[in-house]
Amino acid sequence: MPRYALKVEYQGAPFAGWQRQKDQPSVQGAIEAALARLEPGPHTIAAAGRTDAGVHALGQVAQCDMRKTWDPFRLSEALNHHLKPAPVAIIGAAAVADDWHARFSALERRYLFRLLTRRAPATHDAGQVWRVGHPLDVDAMQEAANLLLGKHDFTTFRSSICQAASPVKTLDELRIERVEGLSGPEIHFHVRARSFLHNQVRSFVGTLERVGAGSWTPQDVGDALSARDRAACGPVCPPQGLYLAAVKYPTDPFVH
Repeated sequence: MPRYALKVEYQGAPFAGWQRQKDQPSVQGAIEAALARLEPGPHTIAAAGRTDAGVHALGQVAQCDMRKTWDPFRLSEALNHHLKPAPVAIIGAAAVADDWHARFSALERRYLFRLLTRRAPATHDAGQVWRVGHPLDVDAMQEAANLLLGKHDFTTFRSSICQAASPVKTLDELRIERVEGLSGPEIHFHVRARSFLHNQVRSFVGTLERVGAGSWTPQDVGDALSARDRAACGPVCPPQGLYLAAVKYPTDPFVH
């Protein structure tokens, strides 16, 4: 059975997350239903990361096995036709080896978090950003973020329902920048690691926002990390500003 890699973009708001649900819409379910329109029979796809309800993707990667050989471009076009009107798009497709795996072959994941700083409610960006109505000190947040870089026990920043075997992860990048968005000033968090714990990025951003607002000092974040206690974490920010931005593989399947 030929295997294909799919690069997937989606808005998370209408979905209960990536993972297939019995009684709620999911991104996985939408793509599997579209695949069933192309070839009959049950389809089970796997993804590089299982995003939560409300989380978006710019470059999620999934794999599918087909019975017949498809031209990758025609496969993406056919899937996009049958995915309508769901806010899901296949923006790339490629034939891959039978042992290639969207999750286990990945070397790193990159996330982007968008935080809009303005008093007025978001309109055009509603559901795409976390709006905070007060100014934030980016330098203080970056100072705190630097304390999280490297290999640590991230129990403090791990959801209580996280199923990872170990809380020890290596954080390769947590870079914060101020940009001018269409709706006003935004703060972007660029986060990179081989893998993440459940709610780790949202726990980082919610805690760092407290530093930016002046409620926490950068050292408070270091102390929270050292505590290895979920109760020491700051607030977990809402999901709507979070995007799975990219997944890296030994060889990019979408570059020919």
